[in-house]
Amino acid sequence: MLYSLARPLLFQLDPERAHGSAMRALDLAYRVGLTSLIACRCPASPRKVMGLEFPNPVGLAAGLDKNGEHVDALSDLGFGFLEIGTVTPRPQPGNPAPRMFRLVQARAIINRMGFNNAGVERLLSNVSRARYRGILGINIGKNFDTPLERAAEDYLYCMRKVYAAASYITVNISSPNTANLRQLQQAGELDRLLGALIAERRKLADQHGKRVPIAVKIAPDLTQPDIAGMAALFVQYGIDAVIATNTTVSRKGVEGMRDADQAGGLSGAPLMVPSTEIVRQLAAALAGRLPIIAVGGILSGADAREKLAAGASLVQLYSGLIYEGPALVGKVAEALATDNS
Repeated sequence: MLYSLARPLLFQLDPERAHGSAMRALDLAYRVGLTSLIACRCPASPRKVMGLEFPNPVGLAAGLDKNGEHVDALSDLGFGFLEIGTVTPRPQPGNPAPRMFRLVQARAIINRMGFNNAGVERLLSNVSRARYRGILGINIGKNFDTPLERAAEDYLYCMRKVYAAASYITVNISSPNTANLRQLQQAGELDRLLGALIAERRKLADQHGKRVPIAVKIAPDLTQPDIAGMAALFVQYGIDAVIATNTTVSRKGVEGMRDADQAGGLSGAPLMVPSTEIVRQLAAALAGRLPIIAVGGILSGADAREKLAAGASLVQLYSGLIYEGPALVGKVAEALATDNS
């Protein structure tokens, strides 16, 4: 109810500025104990995925809290897990503004943020101060100026840094907003990267006395042969989960709308169908050998049910929160709890 009153005001602001204002308001609500006024209660609906116990299957997608600055306030909305980042080894400003655009008619967003973040050290400092003790995924990427042939160095650096703090680590090779990043999804590049990550994980597991799951986040703009090849490599290397999907470079469903031709990744309602189709194809290729976390276009409980029906075990939200507000978390959790009863 409160968000329905605030949304018209927020939508008068530049999207990036509105995001900052909304997060500051959420932090304030958390500090004064009023989060319950903007969120719905989430029923317990435990799931075991990647060897982790999730209190409910509804998570926060990476990108909303890039630096882990709002972990406690976000956790109070009822999420079963949070994913923060994408974080890079060194701080970077991202792409020039304006770099985020609302397509309100389509309930969609285009962004070309470009992994803007304060660097892995700042993220870890923020996480160390948080009270949250639930499942925390940390999404890692490469700096924009790191050559592709040295990309693994950035991922390994971040992995070493976040290993002790993360419940699971997500390897982001699918953002369309860092030049050539998606080339890491190609068979040869992916083979080398996964090999390096898994070898390093073995060392870190011995060092820290715990095995932290690794997830890989993929794009929606993939062919069926692409998916089959990637699935085979994920199984071969013992990756623990696949997150499907990132934003799309397609403009299907938003043609002719204002700002539809802006460069960047499209998210929100138009991503629901193509992203779910990737989940379906991926589930068929994996044949139950590892779980899928579905993200893309979830704006209702029915959308989330469709993701699970396609083969996902968990879901994540981002753009839906912009259009539907924080109460979406509870609504989706309720819908999935009913399905699990």
